[in-house]
Amino acid sequence: MDLLSLSDFVLVARHGGFGRAARAAGRPKATLSRRVAELEASLGLRLFERGSRMLKLTEEGRALHERTGALLTEIDETAAAIASGGSTPRGRLRISAPLLFSQTAMGKIAAGFALKYPEVRLEITNEDRAVDMIEEAYDLVIRVNPAPDASLVGRAFLHDRLVVVASPDFSSPVGDVAVPGVVRGAGSQQVWNVSGAKGSETIRVDPVLALSSLIMVRDAVRAGVGVARLPISLVSNDLADGSLRHLGDVEGAGIALWALYPSRRLLSARVSAFLEFLKHAFPNGTPDELAAYIGK
Repeated sequence: MDLLSLSDFVLVARHGGFGRAARAAGRPKATLSRRVAELEASLGLRLFERGSRMLKLTEEGRALHERTGALLTEIDETAAAIASGGSTPRGRLRISAPLLFSQTAMGKIAAGFALKYPEVRLEITNEDRAVDMIEEAYDLVIRVNPAPDASLVGRAFLHDRLVVVASPDFSSPVGDVAVPGVVRGAGSQQVWNVSGAKGSETIRVDPVLALSSLIMVRDAVRAGVGVARLPISLVSNDLADGSLRHLGDVEGAGIALWALYPSRRLLSARVSAFLEFLKHAFPNGTPDELAAYIGK
């Protein structure tokens, strides 16, 4: 297989078209088209479906891109590291992180990383949806309690837990009467199992507010609307100064933040550096360490 043609194929697949790939690489579009055609001919496969206004990978093309794109990137990075005489982190680093972590801590972490590694171009998007790391060209994703995925490896770098909180003047729930609650996303009447000073108990909750952000939920609870389940890191400062009170810990609701990356790809210097930076930011991985970021 011609590695030059394969490299051009990966370039076109990554940019989603010959024109965009040509502009990004500063190379003639005709050259890229010819190289990809030569690769298709040598393999006896069609790698792209070509339309008048679109270009789409075939199933075979997608498989080839997924299996070779990361390897070619690694070869380029290795060559660059050897040429520069070391393994200094450099180049683009794309990260996907969950919304709450991004809003509360990622800005400060990203700024510190950028100052320490000025040759890395860090790009962070915040989203709670599952992303396809290969298809969307992410180098690292941060997720809360991710489902097992054989194609990804990683490490848990931070732990948290859910607690039920309310404003100081909110009346404690009595018996089986439902209390007003604030929830993230749509919700009908719910029963929360909590552990508190009185042991295990249940709280019946009637959602009166459904909000899309946990920070919005916290602010609504501060205003006295009702009870809410929130990460202890997000409300520990409020509990300490008395603006919220603790009604109990949510049973069986451990939270772990994981940093994940493709298992088949050797870690680049920039990904390794970011993982070490996270470890330094949260050396013990406790909720208090995240709360410190929120309180700054």
